[in-house]
Amino acid sequence: MEVYSFVFSPIGVNTYVLADKSGVCAVLDCGCLGNEESDRLALFFEKKNLKPVLLLNTHCHPDHLFGNGMMLERFGLRSIFHEEEEHNRKNAARYAEIFGVTMDDPPEADRFIEGGDTINLGDTVLKALFVPGHTAGSLAFYNENDGVVFTGDALFEGAIGRTDLHGGNYDQLIMSIRNELFSLPPETIICPGHGGESTIGIEIESNPYFNQI
Repeated sequence: MEVYSFVFSPIGVNTYVLADKSGVCAVLDCGCLGNEESDRLALFFEKKNLKPVLLLNTHCHPDHLFGNGMMLERFGLRSIFHEEEEHNRKNAARYAEIFGVTMDDPPEADRFIEGGDTINLGDTVLKALFVPGHTAGSLAFYNENDGVVFTGDALFEGAIGRTDLHGGNYDQLIMSIRNELFSLPPETIICPGHGGESTIGIEIESNPYFNQI
C-alpha cells in the first residue's frame, strides 16, 4: 500500500489516499474545502491512474467531512464510519459555523462499521479500531502489513484529541489509546488527523499525557 497525504482547508486536516498496487484507492477523512482543493485531489487521482473505490471517516467532525459531498458527486462514493458518528454528521454544517466555515449537509453513510471490522481494498486489509473519547464513535484504521495506523483526532504527535465537544470523554480517550493503540507494535507509524507523523513507541515514551507509562 502506498500512502499519500494532503493538508486541506484552513483547519489543516490531513487527508490520506491509500493506494493498493491493483490501482484502486481509498480516501480517508476527505477534507477538501472548495473547488480548488477538490480539483487538486481529482487531478492527483488522474495523474496516478488511481480509481477511488472507498471513502472512510475516522469520525464526523466537519473538517473531516468537507469533501464528502464532492466524493459522492464526482466518484459516487458515500463514506463508511461508526454509527455513533451520525449525530456529528447530521450536525456538521452547524458545527462548521464555529470555525467560520459554510458547508452543505454531508451525505449519508454508505454503511456503518465497528471496531474489529476489516475493510478490503484490493490486496490491502485495513482493520478498524474503536477509539472513542474524542468523539463517541471515533475509529482508527490499522494496516498490519505496512505497519501504519491512521488515528484521526484520537492520538497526535505529542498530544491527544480534544474532549470538550459533543461525545468527548477524556478518561475514555486515555483508555482507548492505551488499549487499542499502545498495544500495537512500537514501530507502527502514526498518521494523525492533524500535524506530523510519529510512531507508537515514541508516543508511549514521550507523549506528555502518558508520561508515567
